[in-house]
Amino acid sequence: MPVIEANNLTKRFGPLTAVDHVSFSVEEGEILGFLGPNGAGKTTTLNMLATLLRPTSGTATVNGHDILEESDAVRRSIGFVFQDPTLDIELTGHENLDFHGRLYGLKRDVRQQRIKEILKVVQLTDRADDLVKTYSGGMKRRLEIARGLLHYPKVLFLDEPTLGLDPQTRRAIWEHIQRLNQDENITIILTTHYTEEADYLCDRIQIIDFGKIVALDTPDKLKARLEGDIVSLVFKDSAAIPKIKPLLEKKGWVRRVDEVASDNNHAAMSRMMQAMRGMASGNMGGMMPSMSFGGAAGRSKIPKHMPQKIVQGIGGGNGENGRDGGQRRLNLLVDDGGHRIPEIVKLVDRTGAVLESVELHKPTLDDVFLSVTGRNIRDERGSFMETVRRYRIVREARGQHVRG
Repeated sequence: MPVIEANNLTKRFGPLTAVDHVSFSVEEGEILGFLGPNGAGKTTTLNMLATLLRPTSGTATVNGHDILEESDAVRRSIGFVFQDPTLDIELTGHENLDFHGRLYGLKRDVRQQRIKEILKVVQLTDRADDLVKTYSGGMKRRLEIARGLLHYPKVLFLDEPTLGLDPQTRRAIWEHIQRLNQDENITIILTTHYTEEADYLCDRIQIIDFGKIVALDTPDKLKARLEGDIVSLVFKDSAAIPKIKPLLEKKGWVRRVDEVASDNNHAAMSRMMQAMRGMASGNMGGMMPSMSFGGAAGRSKIPKHMPQKIVQGIGGGNGENGRDGGQRRLNLLVDDGGHRIPEIVKLVDRTGAVLESVELHKPTLDDVFLSVTGRNIRDERGSFMETVRRYRIVREARGQHVRG
């Protein structure tokens, strides 16, 4: 029997469908990854499984307990490491764990023994009596993982476990997660928008986009779906792309051509968040405008009545190289890419366009995500969807608290 089984889980926040009829199962001892951009529905799914949010429809079982009918039993079966920090930085590491153990009703001798064991697992024994405010970001994350494991959970939920950490610390956290899974036989579900994290850690990966699961398989099998090589072309002037793309699509050895943004969306995201913060005392304080999200994969229909500040934040400017003034590139899935590059370069030269770079690599999970959704996983629209989702969750939680 699977440790987790979800059947048509759905969550709507007003007109926004955050999770759309999601079904999946997780076997004991498995690491299952939810891979998708911010706002795709990953955290909302975890919150429903953890009984923090009630589904609009559908249901699930966790460790054999129904999330709707046996919420207390579900909570005793799980540990949860949230995306946002929840430690008390004015307490020591040991005191944070002791407080958590008391909440779960662990007896004093059991609690102290378990704290000693789990601090050793996450390699924080020598810092146990230091205030958490003196910890590094990686140490805080390890302490949060330790807290989630303190009461011997059957399942551990990790929501963006390495978000905001530097690459070296991120790799250290990955190794801790693998060790916990192997040594403690804990079933783990993690959410991430880092494709390399999902590839490194997960036995299976669910790609989720706009609330739907669009692919589910092992990392190797997902990448094997894209037969061939990826050739990535970056142009000096992205205005040349509409002329070159159809020429490449006519070649029999080109399996597909995708136009995507280069990984430089910081300016657009910054403008968008400034716009949202500027509205904090306006629309965000009351009802959000009615919203409809749909259409082809990778595109959102933005209503005409959406406040202009938000629309500008999503769309960005009109720089000469495209959206947000950032570069666009063409990703080609081709047969025998190494031998095709000279022909590709000649074709581009004949059009008068100038190439800034040409890159050849085997398909990655980034390429898989692009192939099944039609867009880059780091698309800046995800951040906007995440803002709306968080707003809706907070409003609903406040409403439930008042009614309770």
